[in-house]
Amino acid sequence: MMRYLQSPLDESTVRSLKAGDIVYVSGQVITARDEAHIRALEYLDDGKDVPECLYGCTLYHCGPIILERDDGYELIAAGPTTSARMNSLEPRFIKEFGVRAIIGKGGMSSEVVETMKECGCVYLAATGGAAVTLAEGLSKVDGVEWKDLGMAESIWRFDSNRLGPLVVAMDSNGDSLYENVRSSLRR
Repeated sequence: MMRYLQSPLDESTVRSLKAGDIVYVSGQVITARDEAHIRALEYLDDGKDVPECLYGCTLYHCGPIILERDDGYELIAAGPTTSARMNSLEPRFIKEFGVRAIIGKGGMSSEVVETMKECGCVYLAATGGAAVTLAEGLSKVDGVEWKDLGMAESIWRFDSNRLGPLVVAMDSNGDSLYENVRSSLRR
């Protein structure tokens, strides 16, 4: 089934998505990789403020390539990074920030799937190697948080316009296309 989603996503919309659905996302999307995850969780532990955009976000595991211009920022490429790198951080990150969707490549661990099931979150697989095409769906750079982490690790805020196509690869019912493939290979 093809779906057009508006971010921020609500829990009922997320729970209606099924593994195998094709989706396009419009609205706010943020990027965050390892360093941003670590800092956000450390800030919470230390009682420090975290960027508001993290709450209820559509999170893209991406290190974008962005040019800074006199009149703002220009996005050049935005390919997905391997999500498994965030496996140890993501369950708490989903719980603390109410993450509704994660965009990335390669899937995530069974612990992350369980947290998605509990909290109402989905994993949307993006095609690796399609960084320029995916950037076209992130129509405007709205800003950046924690720029000191460097371009790839900063939290970038985007206004997206039909980012995709993305595949619901792990849904909030615990169904995972990655696990389905692993199971069929074992048989």
